[in-house]
Amino acid sequence: MSSISRAPSCCDDVPETGTLKVEDARQKILAEIEPITASEKLTLRNALGRVLAEDIISPISVPGHTNSAMDGYALAGISLPQGSDRIYNVIGKSLAGAPFNGSCDTGQCVRIMTGAVMPPGTDTVVMQEHVERLDPDSIRIDDRHHAGQNVRQAGEDIAAGGTVLHSSHTLTPADIGVLSSLGIGEVRVRRRPRVAFFSTGDELRSIGEPLAQGDVYDSNRYSLYGMLKRLSVELLDMGVVRDNAEDLRKAFSEAASMADVVITSGGVSVGEADYIKPILEETGEIHFWKIAMKPGRPLTHGRIGNSLFFGLPGNPVAVMVTFYQFVQPALEFLASSRIKQQLTMMASCSGNIRKRKGRYEFQRGILEQGANGILMVRKTGQQGSGVLMSMSLANCFILLDEDCEGVADGEMVRVQPFVTFV
Repeated sequence: MSSISRAPSCCDDVPETGTLKVEDARQKILAEIEPITASEKLTLRNALGRVLAEDIISPISVPGHTNSAMDGYALAGISLPQGSDRIYNVIGKSLAGAPFNGSCDTGQCVRIMTGAVMPPGTDTVVMQEHVERLDPDSIRIDDRHHAGQNVRQAGEDIAAGGTVLHSSHTLTPADIGVLSSLGIGEVRVRRRPRVAFFSTGDELRSIGEPLAQGDVYDSNRYSLYGMLKRLSVELLDMGVVRDNAEDLRKAFSEAASMADVVITSGGVSVGEADYIKPILEETGEIHFWKIAMKPGRPLTHGRIGNSLFFGLPGNPVAVMVTFYQFVQPALEFLASSRIKQQLTMMASCSGNIRKRKGRYEFQRGILEQGANGILMVRKTGQQGSGVLMSMSLANCFILLDEDCEGVADGEMVRVQPFVTFV
């Protein structure tokens, strides 16, 4: 009895010819991107999370003056006691915003507060807890101190004329604080990428609509919205487009006219109602459409006019996996010209994981710290590409590369925490 001749499929252990490895696909995508250079000027508070379009040069030094790092007494380091105690006369007070106007001579000191300007003739501060107050005008200090202690030099944090932040840097809350300390109220940032996205499928219904037999609610568009919302992009949600060639052509044209990046979910396989690939071939160009990975093999990447195109699979988990592994790195590079290194770490696997050699697998896991301080990871349960709860319960991907042939209980395995994608 002859066996049935089978066509290549996503269930094959060994990928067919023309299927890219995960890292090859990622590098191919990045190599085709021309980062955005257009810019705009924003007030500091509105610039959080945005990408700088130019270097930030400090107009001033920080600190702007040599000042005390402690509440205590300022004096000349050369006059510190050597081998015995010494009594000093307190000749005045220096406060933050109200400096002492006189000069300090040998045997004298000035009461000083944190951040206050160091008086002329002083270069050392003895903290108030380390002195003996004899009366309002005199203190005693022992010989356990050294010249220059507890003093912050002018410009030791930032020097005037120095580069504070470089172009392509994404502004964090700390950066906003630094820029405000320099008196900078506006910065020039790159324009955010515009991303148009929609789902495809006659079976998809929006929340609030009744479900007929065979219908499902459109979860992919909501997952995509959530992942995109965390990034610095402008969103264009185009809803659901039916499995109709003419409707898809129109949607492609409209999306490409408005956006730098077009993302779809569903319709990228080889079924009778899967129109994405043939329409992209007709209206744009395909760079690849198969990756040796699970889940997410049928990912279509190409261009529509000047827009990058990502046709993600229809299964909910595959949508999220392919977005995090390919689309997000592409968007970050498009926005900043910088390739963000993805954080991975090693953890001890709790339980066995079955896998055959040939494809890269992204299993969903729960990463936690054991009682002994060692990182432990376990699967979330069922790993089907349609089991969206496997993503909801997870806090990391368990990374099993093409050469992996399974993981034994207690074996160390590489994981990628979801914090990487925040």
